[in-house]
Amino acid sequence: MSGVAVVGAGPVGLTAALTLARAGVPVTVFEREAGLARQSRASTFHPATLDLLDDLGVAEPLIARGRVVNRVQWRDRAGEVLAEMGMGSLDGMTRHPYRLHAEQSSLTPLLLAALEAQPDADVRFGTAVDGVAEGGTGVRLRIGQSWARAKYVVAADGAHSTVRGSLGLPFPRAGYPTQALRVFTDSPLDELLPRLAPLTYVRDVGQSCSLLALPDHWRIVVRIPCDARNPLATSSVAALVRRALPGVSRPVRVIGADRYGLSRGVLGSFRCGRVLFAGDAAHLTSTAGGLNMNAGIHDAVELGAVLAEVTAGHAGPAALDAWAARRRNVLLEHVIPRSEARVAGVQDRDTSRLAAAMAGLRAIAGDPEATRLYLAQASMLDTLPGGMPASAADTLPGRPPGRGPDRVLDPVPHHPVRQS
Repeated sequence: MSGVAVVGAGPVGLTAALTLARAGVPVTVFEREAGLARQSRASTFHPATLDLLDDLGVAEPLIARGRVVNRVQWRDRAGEVLAEMGMGSLDGMTRHPYRLHAEQSSLTPLLLAALEAQPDADVRFGTAVDGVAEGGTGVRLRIGQSWARAKYVVAADGAHSTVRGSLGLPFPRAGYPTQALRVFTDSPLDELLPRLAPLTYVRDVGQSCSLLALPDHWRIVVRIPCDARNPLATSSVAALVRRALPGVSRPVRVIGADRYGLSRGVLGSFRCGRVLFAGDAAHLTSTAGGLNMNAGIHDAVELGAVLAEVTAGHAGPAALDAWAARRRNVLLEHVIPRSEARVAGVQDRDTSRLAAAMAGLRAIAGDPEATRLYLAQASMLDTLPGGMPASAADTLPGRPPGRGPDRVLDPVPHHPVRQS
C-alpha cells in the first residue's frame, strides 16, 4: 500500500481522508468497527466548520438533516431573557452565519459517500490497526498477523488511540470535578417556554443547564458531581428537569438520558515522525460549546491540505511541524479556555457573581460590534488560518486599530491552559 493511511472512520478521520483524496493523494482508511458509529455523540457544527465542510461538498445535505440555530439566548428559570444574540451578526464573515445542531452520525455517512466516490480511496471496516512502527521512508501498520505500509499515517482513532499507545506517547489528562448529564425529550420546549431560542443557556443559582434543539428532540445538558449517586434513575432525572424548567406548563416527557465524564488533555506534539494526530487522539476538552469535534475537523482539513503538498513534493516535512505547532497552539490558547469559560461558575450559588456575569453578557449583546466579535470567537472563525477579517478583529474594545484580539471576549474570567 502506498499513499496515506488514516486510522479511524469518525468525522475527523473521514474528513482528513476526503481532503487528501480530493487532492489526488491515494488514501486508505482503517476502522476497527464493522461500520460507522450510530450512537449519539457530538451534535454541534459551528459556522467555521460548515464553511470547511462546504468546501468538501457535504455541508448542504448536512444542513438539511439538522436544526439551524439563528440566535443564542441566556435566561433564568423564571423565564426572563437575560441576554440574546442573533447569529446574523456574522454576515460577511462566513457563508454560514448560523450554528447547526445535527447528530455526528448525520455527517459521517455523507463524508463516507463522498470518499467512496474518489478513485484512489479505500475504506476498510472491521480492520483494526494494532500498532505502527516507522521505518525508512514510510510507516508500517500491524493489522492482525500482517503488516501494511504507508508513506504517512493520520491517527484519528479517538481518545483511547491505539496508534498513540503503540508509540508510547504520554497523553496527560486533567479531570473536571463535574460530569455531563444529558436528558433527551421529544416535548416541544420552544412551545412550552415562550421565546425559547434553539440554543439557550439557563443561568440560575437554583439550577443551570443548556437547552439544545435538534430536528426531532431537545437535549437538556446539566453538570453534576462526579460522585452523584444513581443520576440516571428515573426519579433523579425527573427531579432535575423540574428544577431546571419550573415554568413549563405541562410535564416534559423524557425519552432517554446518559452521562459522560469530562477531561482535558493535549498531546505534547501532534506529529511523531510520519505519524500525525488529529481530533480526540490529539486533544480533549470539556465538550462545552461543542468545540472539540469542530476543532478536530479543522485539524483534519488543514492536515489534509498540508500533507497533500508534502506528498506531492511541493512542501518539505517542516510544513508538517508548522501544522502541528499551529493546531496545538489553537487548542491551548483558544479552544480549551473558551470551552472552560462557557461553564465557569454554572454551579456557583453566589448570586453576585452570577449577576455580574450576566451583566457582562447583556453589555455585549447590547453592542453590535461586541456581539459580532463574541459570536465570531465562539464560532471559531478566528482560529482558521489567517484569523478573522481585520474589520471584525479591530472591534475588540480598547484594541489599537489593525491588531487582532488576543483574548476571548467573555464576561467570565479564565486563563489559557499551558502544558509542557
